[in-house]
Amino acid sequence: MKFATILGTRPEIIKMAPVLDQMEKMGIDNILIHTGQHYDHEMSQQFFLDLKLKKPEYNIGVGSNSHGKQTAIMLKSIEDVLIAEQPDFIMLQGDTNAVLAGALAGSKLHMAVGHVEAGLRSYDKTMPEEINRQIADICSNIFFVPTEESAVNLLFENINPHEIFITGNTVVDACIRHLKIAEADSNILSELDVSGEILILTIHRAENVNDPERLRNIIEALLELNDITMIFPVHPRTFRALKKFGFYDLLESAPHIKLIKPIGYLDFLLLLSKSKFVMTDSGGLQEEAITLNVPCITLRYNTERPETVTAGGNILVGADKERIIETYHKISSNHTLYKKMSNANNPYGDGKASEKILNSVLKAYNSDKFDIKGSDQIKNHIGKELLRIQDEITVFEYEEMNPGTTINMVFKDSEIKFPHPDLNLKDKNIIVNKFRME
Repeated sequence: MKFATILGTRPEIIKMAPVLDQMEKMGIDNILIHTGQHYDHEMSQQFFLDLKLKKPEYNIGVGSNSHGKQTAIMLKSIEDVLIAEQPDFIMLQGDTNAVLAGALAGSKLHMAVGHVEAGLRSYDKTMPEEINRQIADICSNIFFVPTEESAVNLLFENINPHEIFITGNTVVDACIRHLKIAEADSNILSELDVSGEILILTIHRAENVNDPERLRNIIEALLELNDITMIFPVHPRTFRALKKFGFYDLLESAPHIKLIKPIGYLDFLLLLSKSKFVMTDSGGLQEEAITLNVPCITLRYNTERPETVTAGGNILVGADKERIIETYHKISSNHTLYKKMSNANNPYGDGKASEKILNSVLKAYNSDKFDIKGSDQIKNHIGKELLRIQDEITVFEYEEMNPGTTINMVFKDSEIKFPHPDLNLKDKNIIVNKFRME
């Protein structure tokens, strides 16, 4: 079986590194296609070396561009590679333009596409990432979701539950893998020469840095939180906005805030692991924080990682100055609350997501689920039905007894349940998809 894995940005490389390791362990033939989104060829090659990964077979080198132009270049280039290599399966991760282009190219060529970190939804269509992840899921054939909540999101979009695999998130595997490398290779703590408790801070989302009022509120809150050392790697977009709106000098003159240039991933991961808090508007950092037991304060009003909030390791504060200050002091002054957030149960799994993902792919492949043809199920679809189950019977048993029926969703009172094969359906409502059997 031949894979093609498409990566575009550093977060994708980070999260897919343990999957690539697992492919090697399992002897899977994998062609690595790197689109080079966001940074140049030399930097991207160094990043693969830093994470001790093999170099990509293909580097498209698209660089930074408008969304449309960037996606168009990647779509054409990825299509050319896929036609030349003819993989049996295409692996994608996340919600970048590379994922959008890869999913479109693969689906148009009638190749099987798998989406790692599928089912995430913020329901905010002003975010390009939300558009990308929804389109990628439409184009995919198999879905690797981090949590049951993500799986339920897909059920509401009429995705067949037999194509959804709840694997946990590879961010856990990646943190475990990469922190070992960082502890061995990084000198960032001695280079920064900081002492005492630290808070690591990142701000980069357009809705925060391009809005002067929101940015002002955040900056004013940061200036007041002067009882902890803040380490602030300043994103280029953030740097330009801080300069434009006149906030940079205020931060630079604050003794408790240490502004630094963007640092490498391994350096950042080590800093995060040593931090008392993280404050961020990043999506991935919310996952890394709860994985490394660091309480997270998120400078957003919504998140596609709601599980971190539900688990108790993350609090959303938006760009509300008073709320930012109040939340920080509430956590820092309450040892019980701080400990509860630090010890929040990680909703993203046990660090074995990579193994579960690849086992799911091989199982689907061996069951001929990647043989994409014109679907008889579409023309033979009868409809949906809502039923109340009174008997002791599992999802698997019900579907075995009712050929042509797929249980799409299960309701226990007001709670929505994913239809795991061994789930007992007694006293539950179900929605079934029914197909005419020939």
